[in-house]
Amino acid sequence: MAGNADVPAHEIVIARTEQEVLQCYDVRIAVFHVEQNFPLETEIDEFDPTATHFLLRLTPSLTPVGTIRGYKAPGGYYKLSRLAVLKDYRSFRFGRELVLALHDWVKADALSAGGDNKFVEIVSHSQLYVKGFYAKFGYQPEGAEFDEDGDPHQKMVLRLPL
Repeated sequence: MAGNADVPAHEIVIARTEQEVLQCYDVRIAVFHVEQNFPLETEIDEFDPTATHFLLRLTPSLTPVGTIRGYKAPGGYYKLSRLAVLKDYRSFRFGRELVLALHDWVKADALSAGGDNKFVEIVSHSQLYVKGFYAKFGYQPEGAEFDEDGDPHQKMVLRLPL
């Protein structure tokens, strides 16, 4: 693992322009379709137009190297999905930074909605080999493993304190 001094300068922004959203898609396609062989037609879905997309990019070049997507699901919980970091940048813990940025967004969104909830629920459909990654944030497996886009997944749930 690289030390902090080795981490390239970077920023995480919410993708607000069409170009920034397309950069998020490009990272996802490179990781999920090209590298992991998921079908291209499953990569962009019905949640993309209304989801909040986070873009991790190098500075000052603004080269996109990571992304994560979040949205509030009809059941009132939040969905964490499409976490992807380009292979050459995975040693820098960018995945962790993206998850924490999404958690901050969820907290702010939930608090702005009002109410007296003490926590908010975040759900992720994790590929089996990264269940341990999500567990480090407090996500717990729920239910049986299932197939999603031809690959085994596990529902992981976090009750995030507000």
